[in-house]
This record gives sequence, C-alpha cells and structure tokens, in this order.
Amino acid sequence: MDKPRNDAEAQSRAKVKKDRLPALSGLRCFAALNIVFFHFSNPKWFGPFAPIVANGYTSVSFFLLMSGFILAYNYDERARAGRLKARNFWIARFSRLYPVYVLALLVSLGMLVDEWHVRTHAQFFWGITLTPLLLQGWSPSLSTFWNTPAWTMCTEAFFYLIFPAVILFKRPKRLGSLLLWMLFLWGCGMILPSLYMYFKPDGIQHVTRYSDGFWIRALKFTPPPHLPSFFFGIALADLDRRLPRSSRLRLWMGLVGIAAIYTILYYGDYMPFPMMHDGLMMPLFGLAILGLAGQNFIASFFGFYPFVAIGQATYCLYILHFNLWNIIHHTHVLNRLGLARFDPWLSYGILIGIAVLVMKFFEKPMQRIIRERYIKSYGR
Repeated sequence: MDKPRNDAEAQSRAKVKKDRLPALSGLRCFAALNIVFFHFSNPKWFGPFAPIVANGYTSVSFFLLMSGFILAYNYDERARAGRLKARNFWIARFSRLYPVYVLALLVSLGMLVDEWHVRTHAQFFWGITLTPLLLQGWSPSLSTFWNTPAWTMCTEAFFYLIFPAVILFKRPKRLGSLLLWMLFLWGCGMILPSLYMYFKPDGIQHVTRYSDGFWIRALKFTPPPHLPSFFFGIALADLDRRLPRSSRLRLWMGLVGIAAIYTILYYGDYMPFPMMHDGLMMPLFGLAILGLAGQNFIASFFGFYPFVAIGQATYCLYILHFNLWNIIHHTHVLNRLGLARFDPWLSYGILIGIAVLVMKFFEKPMQRIIRERYIKSYGR
C-alpha cells in the first residue's frame, strides 16, 4: 500500500476505519456450528435448541445476507469517495476465498470416486471443470459436486464480481424510503419461492429439505435467487449507519430478532420450505445483525472471545467440514484409536480445531502473500 501523500489524505483514510463488530463474528460462530450440526447430528440432542438445528439450512441464507452487509459496511464510503478499485477489490476477495476453497477440494479428492460412480461421464467431466472455477452453482444438477457446501462459494464469487458496480447504485437517503426499499427487496426474495410453490415444476406436492428436483435445486443453489438477500444486506448497512452503537433501540431489535428467529424455526415444519430457505427470514436476520452491531448485553455475550475466535474461522469450518467429517468416519480413525465413544463431540472439536489452524497457518498467510504481490495502492 502506498503511503499517504499528505496529512489530509491520512486523515481521509483514518475516517474510513470502521468500528470492530466482534459480536457479529460470534454470531457467525453459532451460524456455522449450526450448519455442521444440521448436516451431522440428531437435533434431539440439543433439547430446546433442536428446532434451530433441525432448520440449520437457514444459516446459509444468513451468511449470504451478512455478506452484503459486511461488504457495504467496509467499502461503501470508500466507493463513494472514488477510492474503491475494482481490480484490487477482486484480488482481495480472491485471496480470501480461493486458497482455502482449493485446499478443501484437494483434501477431498477421494470424493471424486463417489462422484464417478453416481454421475454420467458428461456430468463428471463438467463437474471437475466447473467446480475449480467456482461455476458449478450455475448448474442445478452439479451445484453440490465434489464438495457439497461449495455451491455457496460460487454464489459469493458472483456477489464479489458485481459488488463494485452495485455499491455505486443510488440508494434511498431518507429513512422511510430506505425501509420501503428493504421491504421491496424482502418481497423480491419471495417471488421465486412463491412461483415454485404455485406451479410445482418438479411435481412435488409437499417440498421438504429432502426433496430433490431440477427446479428446487435451481432455487436453492444457483446465485440469482439469492440476490435479494445480498441487496438487503447492503441496504441494512445503510440503516446501520443511522443508528448509534449505544442506541437502546438496537437492544430491542436484537431481542425481537433472535426471539422471532427461534419462533419461526420452532414451527419450521409448518413453514413453506422454499421460502424458509431464503426470503422469509430476511427481516429477522436484519434485526439480529443490527442488534448485535450495537453496545448491549446481547452483543457482549456474542462478543465473548472464544465465540469470536471460532467466528473468524467460520469460512474454513464451513468449506471443510462436510468432506472432512466423511473422511474421519469413512476411515474409522476414531475406532482405531479407541476414541469412538467420544463421538460425535470429538469430531466436532476436530473440525473446529482444523478450521482454526487452517485459518491461522494457511488462509491468513495466503491472503497476505497474494495481496502484497498483486495489490498496489490498496486503501485499507
């Protein structure tokens, strides 16, 4: 990064520095663990939290909305000042996303054997071609190829691609207009799920998390249906700027948001799955984020250091957990070591430990190397 040319430039850059929001990292910790438990647990193990685990797929929608919020929170003022260079932004995002993404594919090369046996030769060829390029999510049938959770990274890559242009779009300035815009985005997020439920293009009468078909996979895994969540997150950052960190309103937002999320998930079996998968929860996620971005006892709880430490490694945990879990259990390594009686909790601990180590010794160093080599004059 070039040194500031004068005191005015230094002050300008200082103004861009944002408050740290550790509670949001803590919230990401719980969201990521919930995805792990959703994939590999019996929800009944978690007592009163069973409804949250049983509907853990909604955590992915939370992450996609949070992506829009964090990007806008960090880059909006820079973009408005004309200091956001698209090339540098893309390289910075690439350095964050791609090294660990490739590591996860390499770790799970053995999964390609299973893919070979369940796919046609043409599907297998396109799967091994598109997946390393972060394009598999655009094909509903191949979206979960090789590493099941990796479809999300395809969606994130698409968001990163369009963000430098999207952040410059003129957005409402007045509070009332901003809230109406967010309401409109919420409605947009439910258009495709509503159309799916009305027309039933896969011929499925009652769609659940286990339902499979071309169109439900397109709704769940391809990038376009998730755009309203991403845009909602960007608008949420605009709303966040209007609220003081110490505002008591944030506390109530957090309490209402978390309570409403729990209530919706508690009755998740009675909710329309296509809407639950993305659009329906947008305002509730928004309330929780605004609440935890404040200064209150909820933010203090989620800002507890161990939660934050795991939260910072959530990308590694998310992208690695699925195939690592399968490797651990397909190799029966815990049985051979006489540790199977401690499962599944030992496996959860192993996944968390590996994620933290990968973040510290691989993700962060690779980010630094790529940014130092390829980014010039990158305003931090």
